[in-house]
Amino acid sequence: METTIASSVDSKPRIATAKKKVWSKRMTIMWFVAPAFLVYLIYILYPIYGTFYYSLFDWKGGADKTYVGFTNYARLFSETEFWTSLLNNLKVVFSSVFIQIPLGLLMALLLFSSIRGLRFFQTVYFMPFLMSTVAIGMLWIFMFDPLNGSINKLIGLFGMENVAWLSEGKTAMASILLVTVWQYAPFYMILFKAAMVGISEDLYEAASIDGAGTWARFTHITFPMLVPTIVSSSILAVVGSLKAFDIFYIMTGGGPNNATEILGIYMYKQAFINFNMGYASAIAFMMFLLAFLAGGIIQYVEFNRKKKGAN
Repeated sequence: METTIASSVDSKPRIATAKKKVWSKRMTIMWFVAPAFLVYLIYILYPIYGTFYYSLFDWKGGADKTYVGFTNYARLFSETEFWTSLLNNLKVVFSSVFIQIPLGLLMALLLFSSIRGLRFFQTVYFMPFLMSTVAIGMLWIFMFDPLNGSINKLIGLFGMENVAWLSEGKTAMASILLVTVWQYAPFYMILFKAAMVGISEDLYEAASIDGAGTWARFTHITFPMLVPTIVSSSILAVVGSLKAFDIFYIMTGGGPNNATEILGIYMYKQAFINFNMGYASAIAFMMFLLAFLAGGIIQYVEFNRKKKGAN
């Protein structure tokens, strides 16, 4: 009995010491995380809150503002221009996910194969992504020039008439999407190339011994191993497409007749041309919600896929 009491008394200081060590480790971790969290709080979370806060006011950018609740959001959903801009953004999302990413994967596969001049092609493919967006916009404006542009000169060799690519509603959106694919496909190429390097050569050697051809190795080894990269690329593509602004503003400014107007340009016009800062904040917060929901849905689908695969 005395031995049991003595052992229980001795164990209390040990438990207290262990708790102090655990708490000390947690505090150390918190101190290391605190600077990064502070930056995240100031530059990410607070602006999101501020955007939502100002979206509840009729505000022209000055000191005076009038609380209007969700009136700006009601106006947002009733505006035809908002739905037109959202539809154009969805076109950008579609081209990013179903053209840029597959094209980047195809270029990565070409670079991953044994071809001569590999470094040359890798540099050439990646060069558009290294260029300034302003420079890219100006370059393609000259190329799409209806009179002296190289695009019209090229199609003129086949007997086709000149086209005002950026001045006609039927061709303006497609022209800018072509530019965005040319600019951003190399980014996804690099992501897929890096992921392919991480795939063990032993898997390919074993598949070759079993008689698997090029297509079988791709479908059973390469593609399944690239699924996490495809998911990450899809999130980046969707979020980036919903936040797009620069190349559209440079090349057309949203014209002609709002044919290329996207949410970013719509927000810019309301904020800095019409000075409807409260309404522009509502547009900005809606862009955030759309990007957040899209990213969450992709992550949810991927989580369920992994869960089913584990079972």
